[in-house]
Amino acid sequence: MSLLPVAEALTKILAAIPGPVEPESVPVGRAAGRTLAADLAAGRTQPPFPASAMDGYAVRAADVAQVPATLRVVGTSAAGHGYAQGIRPGEAVRIFTGAPVPEGADAILIQENADAAGDTVIARESVASGRFLRRAGLDFSEGETLLRAGETLDTRRLALAAAAGHAVVPVRRRPRVAVIATGDELVRPGETPAWDQIIASNGLALSALAGEAGAEAIDLGIVSDDLDALRRAIGRAREAGADLVVTLGGASVGDHDLVQAALREEGLELGFWRIALRPGKPLMFGRLGAMAVIGLPGNPVSSIVCGLLFVVPAIRALLGDPAAGADRSEPAVLGRDMPGNDQRQDYLRARLDTAPDRLPVVHPENRQDSSMLSVLGASEALLVRAPHAPAAKAGDLCRIIRLDRRLV
Repeated sequence: MSLLPVAEALTKILAAIPGPVEPESVPVGRAAGRTLAADLAAGRTQPPFPASAMDGYAVRAADVAQVPATLRVVGTSAAGHGYAQGIRPGEAVRIFTGAPVPEGADAILIQENADAAGDTVIARESVASGRFLRRAGLDFSEGETLLRAGETLDTRRLALAAAAGHAVVPVRRRPRVAVIATGDELVRPGETPAWDQIIASNGLALSALAGEAGAEAIDLGIVSDDLDALRRAIGRAREAGADLVVTLGGASVGDHDLVQAALREEGLELGFWRIALRPGKPLMFGRLGAMAVIGLPGNPVSSIVCGLLFVVPAIRALLGDPAAGADRSEPAVLGRDMPGNDQRQDYLRARLDTAPDRLPVVHPENRQDSSMLSVLGASEALLVRAPHAPAAKAGDLCRIIRLDRRLV
């Protein structure tokens, strides 16, 4: 079987996602990180009235065209305590930032350019009509679409939704992602491994990755290399109503690689197995009834890289994100010479040299073994090398995926 290109593998996965999960309504105060299920329009106009952008005096620009000019102060307008009456020629209202501008005023004389004297104020500088005044609807108007379905309610979007008057927002429920780590060699963190065992990290990493992408992770623990145990774990994923099952390890064809066999016995419709990728060639995808299944390699770096490339887009597709499959790479400059590549697409762990006035310079780590979490932990990016890429020189353009950027 020939190796499937990375882009084609991702296309197949996204095409097999049945559609977004169902929507639900949540209070805006609990919607941080959630994905909108529908467009969100403004429920009010912001600001709802002309407002002052500075502390000073609300005036008629015509009254201060010639300075010095003396005006009578007839009241005060503060945020939440507006001056409800209008002003007439020769009058001014003491005003503070964000307060409503009284009817009749068309400019703000800032306090730095004014001298208060009892119930009068002397303007030392003229001010043009509209100066330091925020018109009604400057930010947005009632009925205007502000946010689109598929967008994530991060800090700035959440603030916008609240300001637009939404106490409750329509979001997609969190897709349920069941994570199954496999292997007799694994023990949980905190347990004492035998001489021939290691501490499991993949399950924690993929659960965290799923959560950051917007899913609810269901950690089904470590399952031994036993066909019946694997089938029981798959059953628990079904019982939990998983939308996506992510298995870790055991997806190859060795004597102890039983995941694919267990899934087949449970009715797996295999979409593909093995892709032209390094690290992560033995990646599997299929469907098990209503559940999508992604089988990741057991090596920790391979599983995390494949999680970024395939699991995160699958979760975003379940959330209805129209950019689920978007290319997350960006341009950079090679920091050293690189040899030509073979038939697999490489994702090399790398450090970055950055400056604000140029593209980042990428320095691939010398050690690229897929078992080395220490190298991945010290890396800031993945250098993407296309299949059959020719040899490249330091200073050539290349593509990277930053590891320090949020997933959504």
